Amino acid sequence: MTKPATRLITLILLLQRKPNQTAPVLAAELGVSVRTLHRYMGMLDEMGIPIYSERGRYGGFSLVRGYKMPPLIFTPEEAVAVHLGATLVAEMWGRLYQEPAGGAIAKLDNVLPDEQRQEVAWAQRTLVSTGLHRADPMSLSPYLEALRKAARQERQVRITYQGSSKPGKTERVVDPYGLVHRSGWWYVVAYCHLRGALRTFRVDRIQNLEPLNLSFQKPQDFDIREYLQAELSDLPVTTARLQFLPQADFIVKSNQSSWESVEENPDGSLEVVLAAPDLNWLASMALSFGAWVKILEPPELKAIVRDWALETAALYEDI
Repeated sequence: MTKPATRLITLILLLQRKPNQTAPVLAAELGVSVRTLHRYMGMLDEMGIPIYSERGRYGGFSLVRGYKMPPLIFTPEEAVAVHLGATLVAEMWGRLYQEPAGGAIAKLDNVLPDEQRQEVAWAQRTLVSTGLHRADPMSLSPYLEALRKAARQERQVRITYQGSSKPGKTERVVDPYGLVHRSGWWYVVAYCHLRGALRTFRVDRIQNLEPLNLSFQKPQDFDIREYLQAELSDLPVTTARLQFLPQADFIVKSNQSSWESVEENPDGSLEVVLAAPDLNWLASMALSFGAWVKILEPPELKAIVRDWALETAALYEDI
């Protein structure tokens, strides 16, 4: 849809939202001159849009009382955004919102004119999101559905949870506040009665889930986005300095988002600073680069990598 056409739709919406607006105010909203605004008014009149104006100090342009623009008028780009958004919801939430998302897409397709449908068809063939999940969403669907229902109804659940730091499982009663999809994993943010504090649980690590007939009340001032932002900022951070061989510069350049900083040495080698929650994570990262990289600091990281490398080599002594 051309820019003037988009502005005409915006102009109708402005008048529909608030009647009796002056030409300078409307022109400023659209980012055009007053002269162009009057030209748009003439175009709307030719299209049969019932607009009238009142002169005087308190006068302005208004739509005839009772006129409403049809609710679904999209630019091609807006139609694509809505269509791709519904498709993304279906893929991310799986069985939970697959049917509603499909119904929304079917209704949208039914009312879109040919130009918008063609744009949507092109987007479906060309603009693709994939690899959103690191765990099978279908296997998680029963837990996601139960947690969504519990969060909506503010009902407690009992979970059997396998953490990442200890081999044993724990039984917990939690108040689910909300579900989060982050970095390919599903999480539930919940108040944990075992710990007496808010915790974030990875849904694929829940071994069993039992809804309870006990209600809870989420704090009115709780904002899940603020909590997640604070949680990330409060995570412990450990840094390491690594040196890549000159011939491994492609590794550094293709992983720019992984480094805190990059510095090139006169011999062509590259020194990077890498941050992670703990030394074990840093050791795994360093070992993944093999002989392309040498750890410069900290000494504790060098020791972990050396020990892991020796233990791994011992597994293959019979070769």
